[in-house]
Amino acid sequence: MQIDLIAVGKRMPDWVNSTCQEYRKRLPANIKLNLLEINSANRNKKNSTDNYKLEEENYILKKINADSYIILFDEHGKAFSSEAFAKNLNEWSESRSHITLIIGGPDGVSKNIKQKANEIWSLSKLTLPHPLARVVLIEQLYRAWTIIKNHPYHRE
Repeated sequence: MQIDLIAVGKRMPDWVNSTCQEYRKRLPANIKLNLLEINSANRNKKNSTDNYKLEEENYILKKINADSYIILFDEHGKAFSSEAFAKNLNEWSESRSHITLIIGGPDGVSKNIKQKANEIWSLSKLTLPHPLARVVLIEQLYRAWTIIKNHPYHRE
């Protein structure tokens, strides 16, 4: 299964890059996680959040594979437990070959991206900074795999 993680923002702190790389290494060979970083909009006082979202929309749309099942992560999305996330990952691995996960920019994503998404999920009811959201999502992918395989990493 191919999982593309589209994340707005390219200059992540070293701890984010190293942590994400560590969890990506732990994933099994049958889960190919492709991190697609895109530029965030150039923010200034003369522009609006809607314009930032539209600019980032163009970058995001260019990265989405046509046959991909799209899950957008948004603070207003549906919350899942790690076990439910694992159940979904297991179902995807059996029924889908390509999944796209999207973490938008600091202002969220455009209405068009929200409409294009097959599902909208939330990582937490807390507001997470984007670098941390990236780490949490990749760790949860690994955790989901360990739950599926009854690996002792996850404890209830």
